[in-house]
Amino acid sequence: MNRLAGVTSPYLLQHADNPVDWWPWTPEAFEEARRRGVPVLLSVGYSACHWCHVMAHESFEDDATAAYLNEHFVSVKVDREERPDVDAVYMEAVQAATGQGGWPMTVFLTADAEPFYFGTYFPPEPRHGMPSFRQVLEGVRAAWTDRRDEVGEVAGRIVRDLSARELAGGGSGLPGEAELSQALLGLTRDYDEQHSGFGGAPKFPPSMSLEFLLRHYARTGAEGALQMAADTCEAMARGGIYDQLGGGFARYSVDRAWVVPHFEKMLYDNALLCRVYTHLWRVTGSELARRVALETADFMVRELRTNEGGYASALDADSDDGSGRHVEGAYYVWTPAQLAEVLGERDGEAAARHFGVTAEGTFEEGASVLQLPSDGGPLDSSVRGRLLAARELRERPGRDDKVVAAWNGLAVAALAEAGALFDRPDLIERATEAADLLVRVHMDAHARLTRTSRDGRAGANAGVLEDYADVAEGFLALASVTGEGVWLEFAGFLLDIVLDQFVGEEGALYDTAHDAEQLIRRPQDPTDSATPSGWTAAASALLSYAAHTGSSAHREAAEGALGVVRALGPRAPRFIGWGLAAAEAVLDGPREVAVVGAPTDPLTGALHRTALLSAAPGAVVAVGVPEGEFPLLAGRGLVGGASAAYVCRHFTCESPVTTPDALAAALT
Repeated sequence: MNRLAGVTSPYLLQHADNPVDWWPWTPEAFEEARRRGVPVLLSVGYSACHWCHVMAHESFEDDATAAYLNEHFVSVKVDREERPDVDAVYMEAVQAATGQGGWPMTVFLTADAEPFYFGTYFPPEPRHGMPSFRQVLEGVRAAWTDRRDEVGEVAGRIVRDLSARELAGGGSGLPGEAELSQALLGLTRDYDEQHSGFGGAPKFPPSMSLEFLLRHYARTGAEGALQMAADTCEAMARGGIYDQLGGGFARYSVDRAWVVPHFEKMLYDNALLCRVYTHLWRVTGSELARRVALETADFMVRELRTNEGGYASALDADSDDGSGRHVEGAYYVWTPAQLAEVLGERDGEAAARHFGVTAEGTFEEGASVLQLPSDGGPLDSSVRGRLLAARELRERPGRDDKVVAAWNGLAVAALAEAGALFDRPDLIERATEAADLLVRVHMDAHARLTRTSRDGRAGANAGVLEDYADVAEGFLALASVTGEGVWLEFAGFLLDIVLDQFVGEEGALYDTAHDAEQLIRRPQDPTDSATPSGWTAAASALLSYAAHTGSSAHREAAEGALGVVRALGPRAPRFIGWGLAAAEAVLDGPREVAVVGAPTDPLTGALHRTALLSAAPGAVVAVGVPEGEFPLLAGRGLVGGASAAYVCRHFTCESPVTTPDALAAALT
């Protein structure tokens, strides 16, 4: 019996009609494996994963394969976005055993959830040196039947090896000038001078590293840091990884030059990049950065916003190409003939030049991904709209409409800041609505978070560290933008739980709470992946909250957590960018800005905007009437009856200022 009907995960629901007798991740599944004396097949993926769909169609929808699985295994399906803890633990095992990882992830376990055989995608027939999935199943069954003791020994050794990897502490001392300079040097060495970005193919948007580079420039004036950030942002914005018609970024580029993306669009990428381009505009005034930030924000609102006000996790890479085939990228790619059909011969040729669409194609079967080459030539102002309208007639990619707390926290921060800096109050409203959903649906009476929701109904999985950290980050950004102290209060509730439930010895942080389900290893990872690590995201939010409130407990926890950046920053800067950005804030203070005045006074608004426009790393902003809702407003009054701004850093405050120019100078 397939047990996936009625779950909240769209990914699991995609498998609810499989002939495989799937179980969700529950204790009952492992009890069933123990009762039957069979191993567990753990299959982990997510709804926008192309190869997850391929393996599902080839194997999990196949009656013969399903019958073999049902007879000899207990099969467990996990959405990695709902259970990042389960995914992290077993992905670490896969990478340790095979040297690589990815999704779909295929792991065979004992009834005690101990792994003993690993893989990712397996084809239905032997291919490219890979065994078929059926061969793998038969091999695992034979080992389980004939060499059970050996299987148990292997599983036990793997669990012991994983347990030995626990980080005892955050490290000794805060990262300083030397470590951040070494990190910048490391990024410079990895920088792709020809195509921008870091490393080779596949090439991912380096959102966290870009935040570090922008903050480092703001603090030190290092032109090289700004140049790497600006050039990378321009290369991505002109490449195929960016949707030149509808806005928003795909997950990554399969090539070094940002030409051909893996077409899935994730909420977290777009939230992070919306914020990066907003911050780049704040530093440089770049019109390209402004356009891309706003188009990305509008994409999130238009295509990912749910009826409840939250943001869906992803758009699929695949869709019907018009002939009944489900094909990756079908919604987004064009041929010269298709352009001419929509635009006419003349405009079609101009559009082909402008967007780099060639007869040979840049993708598959003669189709091209739209780019924006600098020499693409002028384009009639109506062309984009006409192409977008024609694209709307194609079958749209599927949407995973579950709301993930952490990623919505990132979206709240991005939309709030973009709305404030670009004078788009509608974006601030959308950010506030998403924050309200997080409070109403994801947060219980004790401020404990649920990881996901769908259709306004909370899921069953507890929030992990990144949920608490990123939601707090979103609330803190919203507090600074709106002047509503309730968001600072909610952030404090969440960060108090971080201190109580996630902090270990010597500043170390765990990805799951002390009272969470106990897996074979408690996941713990300070390095960034597609999103900031929970560890460094928590450090950043704790630091901002301490700056707002003066809380020494939160400041000390932030500094303890950032010790790991001192160790990893110089050696692996690409993988701890968010921690490096937080370290920049520590070195700069961070600065505390209190704007005091009547909300209807234009001077109050001008001072508030000036404070938000400051690129000072990690600066926090409070605005309100004297003795208002924020701790930073306490004891701060008007100056000569006029609105005023107070700037403090490193426990020292400057004289209050009453003009935007004076405030800008104080924040430089």
